[in-house]
Amino acid sequence: MSKIRAAITAIDSYLPNYILTNHELEQMVDTSEEWITTRTGIKTRHILKGTGKGTSDMGTKAVDRLLKKRGIKPGEVDLLLCCTVTPDMMFPATANIISDNIGIKNAFSYDINAACSGFLYTLGTAALFVESGKYNKVVIVGADKMSSIIDFTDRQTCVLFGDGASAILLEPTTENVGVMDHIFQSDGSGKIHLHMKAGGSVKPPSHETVEAREHYVYQEGKAVYKFAVANMADVSVEIMKRNNLSSENISYLVPHQANMRIIESVGKRMGLDKKQIMINIERYGNTTNATIPLCLWDYEKQLKKGDNLILSAFGGGFTWGAIWLKWAYDPDV
Repeated sequence: MSKIRAAITAIDSYLPNYILTNHELEQMVDTSEEWITTRTGIKTRHILKGTGKGTSDMGTKAVDRLLKKRGIKPGEVDLLLCCTVTPDMMFPATANIISDNIGIKNAFSYDINAACSGFLYTLGTAALFVESGKYNKVVIVGADKMSSIIDFTDRQTCVLFGDGASAILLEPTTENVGVMDHIFQSDGSGKIHLHMKAGGSVKPPSHETVEAREHYVYQEGKAVYKFAVANMADVSVEIMKRNNLSSENISYLVPHQANMRIIESVGKRMGLDKKQIMINIERYGNTTNATIPLCLWDYEKQLKKGDNLILSAFGGGFTWGAIWLKWAYDPDV
């Protein structure tokens, strides 16, 4: 019997209309267009505006577009997973809300939080459901409203992040395509360098935590940069070696879009040319769980069936990992 693999068969996305430029940020904090571009590679980022709008609003639009694009009905979906660090609320899961909004009634759904590695962790998890033979249509939503947890008086973090959502459909195949291999790792000692100080069970919300601005992303940039470069590169090279992949037969590295210097360093360690690296950070910034699927969506028309892709990410936790994925379909002509 042929091995069942999980293949991406469709992808779509949603980005809010409002675009925050580096010039606007110059008016808000002590920074400059040159400083932002030189250190991060980011020029613009999308921001979700509007009272009562959250991550589920973007995720719902992305999933709606995905299902219409693939030509399937909500009732055909077996499972929906949402990876996010900005859920609409502590509970219920944002995945539950998205499913209800779309009318997905014959599936179960839940959230996964692994910070910026969330999409990879979720793709790996969803692939196992598909490979079990019990689930035929699994939707993954990578979505974050990062503007809701960013301190726009902190020039170190406010220039980095944007809002957005992307959704993919996983279906079973017996062809030699789909999720081929993965490596996931984590190190909780990294929490001191990247976290949110308050809002959890250790330090619940209070007047004091709000006044101290402890409900925003706290990041020690230099430490995170050092760990991200080393671990993303190591795990990407490791997955290449154990699957006998070389830079010549990799079509694209699909890296988490956190910082242009990190992306370039990882690509260099893998021996890749810049044209083999998916990059869109200049337009979207770091959308956390949406960065990798947004890259796949942007480059979809350039991908061919059988292309070898290495997906790589690093996030708070610390969490990191890599997936070897063989693209499952040719572009529409």
